[in-house]
Amino acid sequence: MAKKDYGRYANENGELVVNFITTNDITGGNSGSPVIDGEGNLIGLAFDGNWEAMSGDLSFENKVQRTICMDARYLLWCIEKVGKCDNIIKELVIK
Repeated sequence: MAKKDYGRYANENGELVVNFITTNDITGGNSGSPVIDGEGNLIGLAFDGNWEAMSGDLSFENKVQRTICMDARYLLWCIEKVGKCDNIIKELVIK
């Protein structure tokens, strides 16, 4: 991370995006669930909800509930650069 060796996982500004926020509705036990874009691509993993999302088990409140997600590019960077698992990366179709 200190070297900023993000390779193909960097965004257009050369930065590595670690997480993002969505309006997905999750509940306890959903951590690690896939976050899919409108074209069916895996773009991240659900990680946690904001405090306001805790009432989501009873009623979804679109104005306040958010899901914190790990960006798929960060996950792939961790697999390749931190874990040194190039064999896994070679098996994936990365867009």
